[in-house]
Amino acid sequence: MKKQLAALIPTSLRNSLRLSIYRSEVLVQRAKFASIKTPVGGWPVLMANSFPKSGTHLLDQILMGFSRIAPFSPHVALPFVSFDGETGRKRSVQEALSYVRALKPLDVTSAHLLAWPEVVEAVCTPRFIPYIIFRDPRDIVVSHVFYITEMAPGHAHYEYYNKVLKNFDERLKISILGRPDADVEFPDIAGRFKLYEGWLARPEVFVVRFEDVILARRETLGRMVDHFLKRVDTLPANRDQIIDALEANIDPQRSPTFRSGKTGEWKKYFKPEHKKLFKDVAGDLLIRLGYEKGNDW
Repeated sequence: MKKQLAALIPTSLRNSLRLSIYRSEVLVQRAKFASIKTPVGGWPVLMANSFPKSGTHLLDQILMGFSRIAPFSPHVALPFVSFDGETGRKRSVQEALSYVRALKPLDVTSAHLLAWPEVVEAVCTPRFIPYIIFRDPRDIVVSHVFYITEMAPGHAHYEYYNKVLKNFDERLKISILGRPDADVEFPDIAGRFKLYEGWLARPEVFVVRFEDVILARRETLGRMVDHFLKRVDTLPANRDQIIDALEANIDPQRSPTFRSGKTGEWKKYFKPEHKKLFKDVAGDLLIRLGYEKGNDW
């Protein structure tokens, strides 16, 4: 019922109301933690950037965990996606820059933000503490199929995946190869990942692998906290207490697109033909990202 009522409100009005509530929460957080000294350079923005279907909400929850021990927002500000889900339209560099520039200190923001050089330079400053998460691209394409066919009826590719493609195998091929003949931009998996790779070489950006959060959570959260403490050194909580706060904020069931949260699931769905297609278009990507040492998998 809530979703039905929300749908009757124009998107611009919903966003305005959501942002007003969000700003009020930030003020409450500031008052709650007023005794904490402002760090040199002021409070930063925490940015959770992600490659789609790589653990977006997991990273969001981790960064929102800072609200337990510091005046950061307990919720995410209005998110930004570089490709509009309903139309498939690719947003412009100027739209991305406007979004980045509108963010305020103590915001926690979530984005699928492409590595446009101008945007990377705008984010890689002391005004931000940026993180980016990705996962094994083979798991990404499997997750993408489930998401499009089962969770996103308004998505630009929903009709094609459900009415043109006949089965999971065909859908998985398209998620690997993309749709070069479509009216909207949808490259193969290597081409889609290339749009984000500019973030990975920047020391200002902490790179998170989904698998590390799942399989070595405490160690990974510790390194994420260390990245934070390089910029903010005024918290009364010690390192272990901060890690505890981030870990306590993780709850996969609160993710609207949560399906399994497992690693290596691609092995259950890839047939020999999918392996060959993937190696042809993205074998080098797996090697660069450290998921394979060669094409013998």
